[in-house]
Amino acid sequence: MQPTSSLHALRKLLKERDLDGMIIPRADAHQSEDCSPNDNKLEFISNFDGSAGLALILADRALLFVDGRYQVQARQQVNLEEFEIHHLHDEPLHLWLRDNLPAGKRIAFEPLLMVNSQYESLRTSGCDLVAVNDDPLNTIWADRPAAPRGVVTQMPDEISGEPSAAKRARMAALLKEKGVDYLAITLLDNIAWLLNVRGSDVAMNPVAQSFALLKNDGEIEWFVDDAKLHQLDSTLLNSVSLQHHDSFLARCQQLAAGKRFSLDGDTAPVAVRIAVEAGGGEIVWQPDPITLVKANKNSAELEGYRACHIEDGVAWVNFLAWLSHEVPLREAAGNPVTELEAQEKQLAFRQQCDNFREQSFSTISAAAHNAAMCHYHSAPETNMAITTKAFYLNDSGGQYFNGTTDATRTLNFGQVDAQRRLHYTAVLRGFLALISLQFPQGTQGHQLDAFARRPLWEMGLDYDHGTGHGVGHCLFIHEAPHRLAKKVNPWPLLPGVIQTIEPGYYLEGSHGMRVENQVEIVASQPGFCKFASLTLIPIDLSAVEISLLSEQDIAWLDDYHQQVREILSPLVSGDARPWLIEATAPVRTQRA
Repeated sequence: MQPTSSLHALRKLLKERDLDGMIIPRADAHQSEDCSPNDNKLEFISNFDGSAGLALILADRALLFVDGRYQVQARQQVNLEEFEIHHLHDEPLHLWLRDNLPAGKRIAFEPLLMVNSQYESLRTSGCDLVAVNDDPLNTIWADRPAAPRGVVTQMPDEISGEPSAAKRARMAALLKEKGVDYLAITLLDNIAWLLNVRGSDVAMNPVAQSFALLKNDGEIEWFVDDAKLHQLDSTLLNSVSLQHHDSFLARCQQLAAGKRFSLDGDTAPVAVRIAVEAGGGEIVWQPDPITLVKANKNSAELEGYRACHIEDGVAWVNFLAWLSHEVPLREAAGNPVTELEAQEKQLAFRQQCDNFREQSFSTISAAAHNAAMCHYHSAPETNMAITTKAFYLNDSGGQYFNGTTDATRTLNFGQVDAQRRLHYTAVLRGFLALISLQFPQGTQGHQLDAFARRPLWEMGLDYDHGTGHGVGHCLFIHEAPHRLAKKVNPWPLLPGVIQTIEPGYYLEGSHGMRVENQVEIVASQPGFCKFASLTLIPIDLSAVEISLLSEQDIAWLDDYHQQVREILSPLVSGDARPWLIEATAPVRTQRA
């Protein structure tokens, strides 16, 4: 590869400022998983476009830290003659700095792009952290995209289930209980939920880039570009104090004297801490209370999830029926269906749904060894044929006006070798072990994670990603705070929480597989909960070693497929209905 001009320009800039290095995170001021092109500095400097990571640029070295999802992808996208690839969690940046750089090295960072918890960990590295507030990359990013100005729309109360004024009063009461004067809100989905608005600044993320300050009497200041607001209800606009987007930090400093500000150390930029402390304010470090309240869905939100999953299930079945017909036919004719064609066809089926708004994330349409990158996205240069000789993995979802969907299916259209069959069966058994589980109310996500991994662990295998995540209500596809993963997650799983269940397995250069349903946690026996599937999509059993499934596994699959068949068969296309009936046939008949 040719030397990266952006890397050369940044090093020149650092030398001019007497800096030894700079941290470039995959983050905006709101810690959004999906940055706008204007904010994606990590891709600009490295060419890596995954959703998590950071770079450390030094005078003579460049390091890219990514998690397990992106170890393969990063090595394909960046110039490996210039960048070293490291694991984001196995060798955290603060430890790398401590162990590899002499104390006192001047390392630059942008306070708006770094949260307080990361800042505090980096302070233990022995390096001198130098805050830069003038967006230094802007001087070397000649063709930088403009900041987004997407239209903001109202979320009707009948869909949100609670008026914004009531939400603000409820949250203000929590602030008073804590003896806090202001809550600084920097997470975009929390602002959208609190104000009952949805935005369009970043594709597939229905939020508006903005900040907010909620006072403990319920008054709120909203720091947002007012050019985005022309479609909003005057009732909302008259109930908030609109401020210029860029005045947020100055306003925090102006209000700070003698006041207590609630900040979330894991999500709020350290720039807010600096502003409040400079103004003489006191900081109360605690999780943003909106995050947990938002995650426990009300009855209107839950009804929306259930309804949009029916629409999404219809789109999936119409797509899978088409795919099952076309793949062998087109392969035999020498004109195979490709990854990109399949995802375009699937989107077309979703666009036929009445409440469909847009995709909820970029579709993972992955054939054969491409699926070994668990967050692979097809492109013209990687676009593979979907054939009868290899698995095809599809992970996709939709933003609907009444909810959000996310599901994965691994599909087989021909014969499968013994190794792949055992791997897929282990993934499915882990999925079934977890989704059929009854657990004490208040159990935490990390306490359940191993149920999904056990069948793989028994084979000496594992996967390097979480087992499940929260899903927003026409909001982010990955919603905090609940998560099913090895890492401790201290939040109780209660009725009304939405999660995914998605174990997988990935063998580089060979294959990747995942089975994912979105679920609602519901009450079960007294004091216990269980998962109720929202996803309504047949699970491909053609590559499963049925003899390895338990009676409980088979009972769950048969009950689930009966539910899918009964709900969707009157709604799918006439061409898809016979495929649906066959795809949901009882396992017991196959075992016999």
